[in-house]
Amino acid sequence: LNKCEILYFDFSIFTCIMPEDPWQFYNRIGQPKYVVAPMVEQSELPWRLLSRRHGAQLCYTPMLHAGNFLTDEVYRKTHFTTCPEDRPLIAQFCANEPETLFNAAALVADQCDAIDINLGCPQTIARRGKYGAYLQDDWDLVSSLIKSACRLPIPVTCKIRIFPEVRRTVEYAQMIQASGCMLLAVHGRTREQKGRNCGLADWNHIATVKSALQIPVFANGNIRYFNDIDRCLKCTGADGVMCAEGNLSNPYLFENRQAPVWEPCLEYLNLVKEYPCPISFVRAHLFKLCHRWQVYVCFFYHYLDLCENLHKCTDLDEAVTVVQHLKSRFSDISEEWLGQSLTEDADSAPFWQCQPRSRTSSSFQTSEWIEKRKNRKEFIVRQANELGISKHQVKRLLRLSNKKRKLKEA
Repeated sequence: LNKCEILYFDFSIFTCIMPEDPWQFYNRIGQPKYVVAPMVEQSELPWRLLSRRHGAQLCYTPMLHAGNFLTDEVYRKTHFTTCPEDRPLIAQFCANEPETLFNAAALVADQCDAIDINLGCPQTIARRGKYGAYLQDDWDLVSSLIKSACRLPIPVTCKIRIFPEVRRTVEYAQMIQASGCMLLAVHGRTREQKGRNCGLADWNHIATVKSALQIPVFANGNIRYFNDIDRCLKCTGADGVMCAEGNLSNPYLFENRQAPVWEPCLEYLNLVKEYPCPISFVRAHLFKLCHRWQVYVCFFYHYLDLCENLHKCTDLDEAVTVVQHLKSRFSDISEEWLGQSLTEDADSAPFWQCQPRSRTSSSFQTSEWIEKRKNRKEFIVRQANELGISKHQVKRLLRLSNKKRKLKEA
């Protein structure tokens, strides 16, 4: 057997095809403009199907850890499920070893339209594992990952975060393009912009990257309402918008609808009945959809029983019951708002309506914020040493204390 025959024998899903042009690939998947971002344990099959019903033209899987995906069958079955209606689909992997990435991606290459490499995750776990946005410091490794994945029979795409310097981001994106990436999603925040202090994404930064590339580009960040889409496309020149938080708060965003929260909740739960997923995924979605209602509970101390039941639900039937009770209590009130124009002012919108979280200009670079963060870290370490518990346990105690304080104030 020659080398080509051995490769074909080992990977029977592979076919001998010529490399596809980036724009041919983009056209083949329908020139998507409305894209659901890859979200850890949140862009699972039922949520993708819900989003597709309401305007999403392309969806990404949750981020899949290549090493775990390759070696753990339970992880594989839990985190990657699909169906014929779930296309076009891009499967996203995080990795720091080219051969592991290739072998893991080969397992799903016949069930999706492209493989995406996560170069944008800013979380601490990504720093520890050396993947996501923390690969920005190792361009040779990034290039090797892309080139290895390009041995697959389907296109390779990437998702990145920006550097503080525009020139550096452009050079990084051009290197990624030269390595074989056929489509690039650019999140307009740096890897330091995360959590409560992530601030706003920089569309002008994305625009400069787009103008420097010859492949399709998706703009990611600041898509909270439907009107943000055109504003983003005009500012960035991008070929599509990728939406994460806005989609989680309102899966009807691409239809320009802000429905009562129980409507997408019940529709999603019905899909989970057909395509089961872990209850932890379900609870997380309900929390995101109902976050404004939970804020209302904290400040006005109404309907605390529903809030507690939402946190305690351990199976799908309990989740459905909570949402149905929520609907029955507020249906009469919501009737008064029917027919009124939608608002992009979260403060004036009814608390039971799907609304995104507020974002303000970033404060992460201010000296006050840096000092506050430093002091908090030192306090957590000090408390952990004094109490003989882990830093994680200290953080949980602090969250519980803050929650009790808010309820007492309310």
